[in-house]
Amino acid sequence: MSERFAVGATAVREHVVRAEDCATHWENDLPVLATPVLLWLAEVTCMKVVEGALEPSEMTVGFKHDNAQHVAATPEGWTVTVTAEVTEVDGRMLTFAVRAHDGVEVVYRGTHVRAVIDREKFLRRFEEKVARS
Repeated sequence: MSERFAVGATAVREHVVRAEDCATHWENDLPVLATPVLLWLAEVTCMKVVEGALEPSEMTVGFKHDNAQHVAATPEGWTVTVTAEVTEVDGRMLTFAVRAHDGVEVVYRGTHVRAVIDREKFLRRFEEKVARS
């Protein structure tokens, strides 16, 4: 599997901060990019790095965020550029270094780990769980 997912592979995603991305929508009164949205941007940028290397039967799921640091505020209307790079491949576990910049300064840095899983198996387990409820 490691030959499909190359250490050093990167992806970039740009995102214009919308009103609904701001902390005011997360029970906070600050009109700045919310941390949960930054974490989502980190995840989808990591997904973009490996999307072409996945088999049709595979998908990735977020496993953990390490050292997630939201270090500066970004106002609505600004563009955040998120960069993700594969730093380690350990079996089905993929580790990424993630940084986000708003054109003035770094606003986020951290490590994200995703697991490569079988889509059908995941959905089957999920459906079984829902059926038990």
